Amino acid sequence: MSSGYDRVVQPAAGDEALENHLGGDEAKNYRQYEFDMVAPHVGRSMLEIGSGLGHFAEQFLPRLDRLVVSDFDPYCVEQLEKRFAGRDEIGVLQFGLPTEIPLEDKVDTVVMMNVLEHIEEDAEALRSLARVTQPGGRIIIWVPGYPQLYGDFDRKVGHVQRYTPKTLGRTVARAGLDAEVLKPINFLGGIAWWAAVRRGGVGYPDPRLVKIYDRTVVPLTRLIERFVRPPFGQTVFCVARVPQEK
Repeated sequence: MSSGYDRVVQPAAGDEALENHLGGDEAKNYRQYEFDMVAPHVGRSMLEIGSGLGHFAEQFLPRLDRLVVSDFDPYCVEQLEKRFAGRDEIGVLQFGLPTEIPLEDKVDTVVMMNVLEHIEEDAEALRSLARVTQPGGRIIIWVPGYPQLYGDFDRKVGHVQRYTPKTLGRTVARAGLDAEVLKPINFLGGIAWWAAVRRGGVGYPDPRLVKIYDRTVVPLTRLIERFVRPPFGQTVFCVARVPQEK
């Protein structure tokens, strides 16, 4: 049976891809928010799933001994090979999950940003990743949150589902992993998304509104979440630990 990841309607291929409009120059604060959430949990060797054009993974290079980037889309893989050509400490792989990942030496960290929601066999996908992660290592998962926010945008980019902490926790447990961190984040972003996409009927985020959101809502969200655990959010964030070998 093929996975949802094999049937992505609009992969993150190229600068004009739908999902890429939520970041880049239009959302620098949001991209920094992503990095600051993920970075404390990253070790010395990292495999990123769905690397796209490599912007996110590249930020981790100063703290890594080894980086492996990957994507399912041929265009992205081609661009990754060009971007990191001549870098012996950086590998480039092409595969779709779930699969046996062609990685000889295990990594201590796997990062998947907005990937798992594309995959129908999500628990099996995580098992594939666990097999190439060192015992005690981490799989960091960033996914769109809450079915109430599912709309035309999700369908256009090939999202199989949106998660809650409970549903993502069940998937992580089925994969044999232990959830070390599991929480909703970006509370204000979730409200804004619901208002614009669900109530407002917008099928695609307006880049102009993305800029405004990035300059105003993201900094306020980060401030609030330093002191309060939100009950809901645009995103569900999980750090799953691969069990130690007995």
